[in-house]
Amino acid sequence: MSKEIIKVPDMGGSDAVEVIEVCVAVGESVDADQSLIVVESDKASMEIPAPFAGTVLAIKLAEGD
Repeated sequence: MSKEIIKVPDMGGSDAVEVIEVCVAVGESVDADQSLIVVESDKASMEIPAPFAGTVLAIKLAEGD
């Protein structure tokens, strides 16, 4: 089993975004394109999807980060 780190993508020039929701838990199985987190900039909110199916091994952020 390989481990992958999923990074928050570029938000189109926003310097800072806030995590407003964590949609998964450690140990949870996820499907490709399932929402992992929801982030919000000063202009909009955006769901960050899983790029592939797998199991969440760790979450290194929290709501409010």
